[in-house]
Amino acid sequence: MRPLGTAVDPHHPRFVNAASRLAGQVEQLHELAALARLGGPEEARAKHVQRGKLLPRQRVESVLDLGTPFLELSPLAAHGMYGGEVPGAGCITGIGTVRGRLVTIIANDATVNGGTYHPVSVTKSLRAQEIAERNRLPCLFMVDSGGAFLPLQSEMFADREHGGRMFYNQARMSSKGIPQIALVMGSCTAGGAYVPAMSDEVVIVREQGTIFLAGPPLVLAATGERVSAEELGGGDVHARVSGVADHLAEDDSHALELARGIVENLPPAGRPLWERKKPVEPAHSPSELHGILGEAAPDPREVLARLLDASLLEPLETAGAPEVAAGFARLVGHPVAVAAAFGALGTAGARLVARLVELAGERRLPVVFLAAAGEAGEAGRVEAMAALMDRVARLSSPLVSVIAGPTAGAAHVALSARSLGARFVFAWPTAAISATGMGVGPENGPIDPLHATARIFDDGLVDPATTREVLGLALEATRRSDYRGRNP
Repeated sequence: MRPLGTAVDPHHPRFVNAASRLAGQVEQLHELAALARLGGPEEARAKHVQRGKLLPRQRVESVLDLGTPFLELSPLAAHGMYGGEVPGAGCITGIGTVRGRLVTIIANDATVNGGTYHPVSVTKSLRAQEIAERNRLPCLFMVDSGGAFLPLQSEMFADREHGGRMFYNQARMSSKGIPQIALVMGSCTAGGAYVPAMSDEVVIVREQGTIFLAGPPLVLAATGERVSAEELGGGDVHARVSGVADHLAEDDSHALELARGIVENLPPAGRPLWERKKPVEPAHSPSELHGILGEAAPDPREVLARLLDASLLEPLETAGAPEVAAGFARLVGHPVAVAAAFGALGTAGARLVARLVELAGERRLPVVFLAAAGEAGEAGRVEAMAALMDRVARLSSPLVSVIAGPTAGAAHVALSARSLGARFVFAWPTAAISATGMGVGPENGPIDPLHATARIFDDGLVDPATTREVLGLALEATRRSDYRGRNP
């Protein structure tokens, strides 16, 4: 492999100013994420704790192996939507390590409107399930939900990709041997009742977890019978009578420990698809990406030099494609085929990336894209872009993308690759999406990064300086999946 050098002067005033501007965007991102992590209003959080419950994020932290990272997905879902009253779309999703095993976690946040599902909550949960199925990761549900938010039921109940799809996904994953584990840690009402009922193994918390289609008030209204929530569908009922639950926990902490034991006793994960070597830090600091991305047209080689192990790349070279850097490398120890495209993606550049994807498929290597690309108006472009999209759509090995800047048209479709089957798609605060042009400026009607991430168009906005860690976790999540049946 060849070392990627640098022509960047981190002390140059232009670099310093650019870095300062992007640092401000990143700081805003961190502030918004911190607010979303709080969950519902203080009063709701206090009531949750007074009932003897751990807060949702405490539940997630407690089930994970100590000191291991959690790759949170779509943390800013629903940002700016629903009057700002549904932070994080009312749920937490992500990938973490439990007893040495990577699992997908989907946790309701009952401090946000009682854990009810809004339309984007459904989208976020379905996306987490898709990631779990594509990468053969066990699903761990922490259920504490009042079901659908009824005033918006028409937007999330009747169609194919609405709430019922969650149960379809559970059934399909179980049939494929992908474990479905549910912890009933609060009220599971209406549609929320079916998540544990469709799971393979269920833990319910005594005198706290309940499962029923309609609670005591509706029973009273319909039949005149007075019954408590515990009598109607509590832990004893479902662990000792109905058979819905397999384990009866004394409290949240006990339930989480039972979950860890369940995961520990699952059949072993599949063999890894590639060998991961010991990671080596880049020769050039990832923190310098803040200044590099402030340039009007960043050099893709300068970007890769701050992401790849030891800043080494074995390049594929094609004349006439300075906007693309592509080749083979290691990323946090994983062998990857990587392509970075910054600028107008011309015919030569599209053919170069298509060739890389073709080779990666033959060698069964994961592919990583970093894209800030529009389309160049030149002869042969349509044919070259069509060929690139064809190669990406047919790729059998995992693909992880980062929307690094403005992307537009077919270049966005091919390189962000969400619609073409990418396993993960992350975005930087510099991202923007438009159907035509380069996506820069209101005349092109670009979708800004906060709007996009709020609607789950990506799997989360990330600080460019932490991209290596995020990509490393995503690649590890794909490493034990199989390559059959790319699309759900």
